[in-house]
Amino acid sequence: MPLNPADIEAALRKSIPVTHLEIEDQSSGCGESYAVLIVSEAFAGKNTLTRHRMVNDMLKNEIAQLHAFSQKSFTPEQYQAHLAKLTAVASQ
Repeated sequence: MPLNPADIEAALRKSIPVTHLEIEDQSSGCGESYAVLIVSEAFAGKNTLTRHRMVNDMLKNEIAQLHAFSQKSFTPEQYQAHLAKLTAVASQ
């Protein structure tokens, strides 16, 4: 049975406090490839590899059902800087 975004969201929200979450099905709706952008205070003081391992562990059952999974993880402050950068690039 294909995985749906609600399954991924539920697993993440029960594991850490999430301030922003984007889940994109990149498999044209078949539910086998997802990209996730997650923002949480739980990532503060952790490097990218540690964050990715945290998310992979939180989603180990869900990832086992997927063909492909990618993630971006930010603290709230980093996410605000990321948005500001995207806005600056878009306005050029």
